[in-house]
Amino acid sequence: MATAQPLHDPLRDAISRLVHRGLGVEGYWRALSDALSGAVPSEGSCLMTMDPATMLPTAEFVENGMPAGAISRLVEIELREPDYTKWVDMARAGRAAASLSDATAGDLDLSRRHREVRRPAGNSDELRIVLSSSTGTWGALTLFREKGRPYFSPTEVGLVTSLAGLISDGLRRSLLLDDAVADRHDTGMLVLDPDDGVDLANQVAELWIDELGTGTRPGTTLPLVIRAVARQARAIGGRAQGQTGESIARPATARVRTSTGRWVIVRASLLGEGTTAPVAVLLEAARPAEMAPLLADAYGLTPQERRVTECVAQGLSTRQIANQLRMSTYTVQDHLKSIFAKTGTGSRGDLIARLFFDQRATPLTVPPAGRTC
Repeated sequence: MATAQPLHDPLRDAISRLVHRGLGVEGYWRALSDALSGAVPSEGSCLMTMDPATMLPTAEFVENGMPAGAISRLVEIELREPDYTKWVDMARAGRAAASLSDATAGDLDLSRRHREVRRPAGNSDELRIVLSSSTGTWGALTLFREKGRPYFSPTEVGLVTSLAGLISDGLRRSLLLDDAVADRHDTGMLVLDPDDGVDLANQVAELWIDELGTGTRPGTTLPLVIRAVARQARAIGGRAQGQTGESIARPATARVRTSTGRWVIVRASLLGEGTTAPVAVLLEAARPAEMAPLLADAYGLTPQERRVTECVAQGLSTRQIANQLRMSTYTVQDHLKSIFAKTGTGSRGDLIARLFFDQRATPLTVPPAGRTC
């Protein structure tokens, strides 16, 4: 007797087609949510992009999510307080997906974010998927169910776990749709009160906020990335004052791509002492030294491919690269073919223009001793 075809085969095929459709992040998220809905039903979803260097959230796309006022508390719990299935914990453990019901053995109120934020908003179980690759964590997808609906099953968790790598690849590709642009050099400045209200803002900051957008969550007045770096600055300040809490290792900075394709660096620091002090937030165009490593990660360049690219940026010939990196010229040529294919470039000049913008070589990795360019 013939057996039924496993559900994940057609679903994997459908998501694979989405990955290669050239969709932007929001379009990819909406199409992905539609594709998943038949196999893993939910009442809503949230795609959050992250800076892979710090894992701070940079933007979010939400369907049937909680009110805007809830997100600041959720970010604070993620950054400063212990809880179940936190993004950073899942990424460190190499766990691609997890349901809150499984992590709490069915007692959702053990989770701080559930009992303080999610349950009061009428939510029940959530299924979290970490969107990571060998180059870092680029984002996270949450599916959630409302009160009275069944918890996510182990079969559903297993299904999205098997698809997490493919979904991650789609997000990484979506983030690379537009070439990085760094032609804006003005600096925006905001001063936020303890509740993330804006006390002061210059005109440049307002322009950056308009370009970043506030996302799809109703009632939101500031981009998620600004609120995230501000909360991280307060977390760092709290640790400096000896307050209890989780160890804070990540800086209060994040890189994010705006709606026009520009990349912006967002930094925050406390103006005073204690977590109730105002926070200053600076927004400025990302410089090549800050963007080249991120793009190398996004394109999935291997450590050897990065070293070859660094040498190409310094104008070295194939023979010179081979001598510097102690490999054959054939190996260098193979690396170059792979680099061109991954980055969608056709020449050394195109490659350097795409990664470094201003033709200056920026280190993409720390090379082994004796193998520098």
